Amino acid sequence: MSRSPNDPQRREKILQATLDTIAEHGIHAVTHRKIASCAGVPLGSMTYYFDGKESLLEEAFTWFTQQMSQQYRQFFAGVTGPEMACESITTLIHSSSVTTAHNMELMYQLYAFMNRSAALKSVMQEWMKMSQMTLGQWFDPVTTRALDAFIEGMTLHFVTDREPLSREEIRAMVGRIAASSSSES
Repeated sequence: MSRSPNDPQRREKILQATLDTIAEHGIHAVTHRKIASCAGVPLGSMTYYFDGKESLLEEAFTWFTQQMSQQYRQFFAGVTGPEMACESITTLIHSSSVTTAHNMELMYQLYAFMNRSAALKSVMQEWMKMSQMTLGQWFDPVTTRALDAFIEGMTLHFVTDREPLSREEIRAMVGRIAASSSSES
């Protein structure tokens, strides 16, 4: 299949192929050649659109975290208070719409390599900031951070536990964290 030289989606195809290649092979095994093959673009496109592997990884993970943040915010669409936010947090953790195998693999790769790359650490920090801004609409800053950390950890537990917690158990835990802020006021 030939592509026109001015394919307007080429950059996005490369970014998606980068994420797909990372999810399949891990960051260490990612090469420009594998990404170009996965994207169905000429190898030269890689250096035309990106300065190098580091900038490609940074942009791909930025794109990924922005997509994840958009999905995250959708879980809170229509939420008008803390109680509804707790229900949305529970649904977010308990559902598998965000914690797909593909997304989880990309999250693991980002977590694993952010300490080796200032750019990836910055991407991770921005992602946390976006999540906390969403939660901060209904909770004080300390509770927001506690809930954000709980969501991060519990999504990992939910997809890896041999016996994941029930929705009711997760909701009770979310309620305890959220209630702790109101009892300290």
